[in-house]
Amino acid sequence: MMASIGEFDPLNNIVPATKIEVTVSCRDLLDVDTFSKSDPGITEVIDNTLNPNFVRKFFLDFFFEEKQNLRFDVYNVDSRSSNISKFDFLGQTFCTLGEIIGSTGGRLEKSLSNEDGTFTICHKTEVVKNTLNPVWQPFTIAVRALCNGDYDRTVKVDVYDWDRDGSHDFIGEFTTSYRDFSRGQNQFNVYEVLNAKKKGKKKKYINSGTVTTGISSEWTFIYIHFSCVSMCVCLCSLTGNPSQPTSLHYMNPYQMNAYAMALKAVGEIIQDYDSDKLFPAYGFGAKLPPDGKISHAFPLSGDNENPNCVGIEGVLEAYFQGLRTVQLYGPTNFSPVINQVARSAQDVTDGSQYFVLLMITDGVISDMVQTKEAVVNAAALPMSIIIVGVGPAKFDAMEELDGDEVRVSSRGRFAERDIVQFVPFRDYMDQSGNQVLSMARLAKDVLAEIPEQLLGFMKTRGIEPRPALSSSELPKLHRHI
Repeated sequence: MMASIGEFDPLNNIVPATKIEVTVSCRDLLDVDTFSKSDPGITEVIDNTLNPNFVRKFFLDFFFEEKQNLRFDVYNVDSRSSNISKFDFLGQTFCTLGEIIGSTGGRLEKSLSNEDGTFTICHKTEVVKNTLNPVWQPFTIAVRALCNGDYDRTVKVDVYDWDRDGSHDFIGEFTTSYRDFSRGQNQFNVYEVLNAKKKGKKKKYINSGTVTTGISSEWTFIYIHFSCVSMCVCLCSLTGNPSQPTSLHYMNPYQMNAYAMALKAVGEIIQDYDSDKLFPAYGFGAKLPPDGKISHAFPLSGDNENPNCVGIEGVLEAYFQGLRTVQLYGPTNFSPVINQVARSAQDVTDGSQYFVLLMITDGVISDMVQTKEAVVNAAALPMSIIIVGVGPAKFDAMEELDGDEVRVSSRGRFAERDIVQFVPFRDYMDQSGNQVLSMARLAKDVLAEIPEQLLGFMKTRGIEPRPALSSSELPKLHRHI
């Protein structure tokens, strides 16, 4: 496996430039045979791996004011030829040098594409010897890798007679598409293997045999979300004095506080998966007017009958309004809110809805025993919990709830699955004060586990995707938790 890098716009060397170091790696590539090579503009060859990390570095002149286009070509090197045209072309991708520099951690990941009508090797089966009726082992391949997500793109299958010396004899080929493959769900498709040369020479030629295929699909998050209405419920731990600059809730007229940044960063992404953009939003840890009653789950909208806010902007507006009308007060109890969302999730376990509870807090949790019990119970329901810690507090308690290494347990019972994702916001704050960059970093990491958590619930319940519901068909509880 090797990659080549090239600029297809000439550099303007009149303007002073900064030297930029570029390295290349590939992920989830198909099985290839490789061998060593090194030329200017070309990486070394990595042997026998589907995930090569190339060591060779490329130093390029960077001009901030220019758009510097780059092209990356990836090849399967299966001979000792020095001619790159002799190698199997796997695909290419394009980007600009600015995209690499501006990406998180200076790391950019792009998919390989092959849009010119030529074919790229997607998979090679194992060799089955000494039989005219080979049966190949089942294999798994992502739809993205097979046809770039285009169900109607032509997929070509070549069949060879293997020879030890590598001069394999071409038997024939057939073409199909992922859509045609999919029509064979739980049954078999039969394709004629044709050899054009033999067909041209022999009048009685029919085919060179047949290939029978079967397919079973594994649903992905991208597919499932169209049939599952994801809901975002946003919670803010309202403790502290928002009129003081030292408060995490301080309403600075010139920039967002940490709570608002976290809410906007995560919420703006999740809302794309919510059909009606109505979000029940609650605060916890405050004295409510007019009698100063302490509440651990009150609607930020101030309306007990309708806690929904329209879009994340509506949630932010309700949050700031809440800061002006309630008196922030401890303790901070998590379990009442988790249990409240869990009660709603318990009523919709058919896969039509999946609940995402976003909790933003300063890290002080007062009911850990009850919260563990709530998380263990919620793990059996269609819901996930995102906790964003803001401020300088120690988040040991939050780390304990995030079951990446050890599942949360309560009274001898372990959570059925890991549904809690915790991150401290301070780890994602840009040192230069760039709030947009800070929010992008936070959202990417905090949402990383949601797709697998959603899929995990669907798979264990045997739930498959269904047509999306119209807004009029959504259950009433989606309007009010």
